[in-house]
Amino acid sequence: MILPPICGAILTFRDGLEFRYVCSFLGLAAVGVGSWCFHMTLLYEMQLLDELPMIYSTCVFVYCLYECFKQENNISFIPIALLLIFSVSVTVVYLQWKEPVFHQVMYGALVACLVMRSIFIVTWVYPWLRPLCYTSLVVFLFGFLLWNIDNIFCDTIRASRQTLPPGVGVVTQFHAWWHIFTGLGSYLHILLSLQIRATYLKYRPKVKFLCGVWPTLHIEPQKTS
Repeated sequence: MILPPICGAILTFRDGLEFRYVCSFLGLAAVGVGSWCFHMTLLYEMQLLDELPMIYSTCVFVYCLYECFKQENNISFIPIALLLIFSVSVTVVYLQWKEPVFHQVMYGALVACLVMRSIFIVTWVYPWLRPLCYTSLVVFLFGFLLWNIDNIFCDTIRASRQTLPPGVGVVTQFHAWWHIFTGLGSYLHILLSLQIRATYLKYRPKVKFLCGVWPTLHIEPQKTS
């Protein structure tokens, strides 16, 4: 959640793409830093540093995906204003009403917007991007599934872990897997959004694998005709 998005932000900036996508990568990295601080300290302030950036970064994702078919370097102020009002409202309410379900519902609403928009684009506009779209979605939802299993069966899983060898028990930390899979799913979504945008602007995006493993998006400097 931290180093790969920072690498993505550097590559995006190097390729001269719109700053909104640099913000997308850095937003995901900010969520990773906040989550890291919260899990190290379990302080309420660090919990906010974990949860509120999830709202802010996903608002950036929403803006990028819903503005992907506009002219290059075009800035739409109405969507920005609406998302800013949404972010501020969620922040104010959550600071007053410390109910995790409220945060989860607001975050879920943003994710639902991303899912619907992504599926629409890969169904009707760029069908060849379906593998990347559905991979990011399945990876993210799998992490969400593990998070729910961990929440519901926490006591049972912890008890079972005591009977397992340490090397085996550690892989039953489903909350850790939640972070890994949702981080990867979010990263892949940014790649999808960036590839949609680059394709629309008639650049030549190409997915390459760093060290043969980690996906990155490289943009050819010249546009297609």
